[in-house]
Amino acid sequence: QVQLVESGGGLVQPGGSLRLSCAASGTIYSINTMGWYRQAPGKQRELVAVISSSGSTTYADSVKGRFTMSRDNVKNTVYLQMTSLKPEDTAVYYCAAGRVYGFPFTTEYWGQGTQVTVSS
Repeated sequence: QVQLVESGGGLVQPGGSLRLSCAASGTIYSINTMGWYRQAPGKQRELVAVISSSGSTTYADSVKGRFTMSRDNVKNTVYLQMTSLKPEDTAVYYCAAGRVYGFPFTTEYWGQGTQVTVSS
């Protein structure tokens, strides 16, 4: 089993920045891919970024150029740096993990989610 714990959500003004973190624990040797999803009220869950074990990344068009996903393999943590935030970025952000890289990818483990609210 793999446990994922997100942190870093909060309230930010439009145009601002926020960094989310996701710490992984458990049988992490089985995980090659990490990703971030988001779900806004009344909308389907959306995959926004994926990173492979080697650091390759893929982003949804809606966040490309504004969000950056990275990983620290020593700390078993992935990050989502979000800049130029817009009100439409408001959502619960979920960390996810799987075995095979892709966009989308087969998600086997989920975090509990962290709320990001972009509002003035």
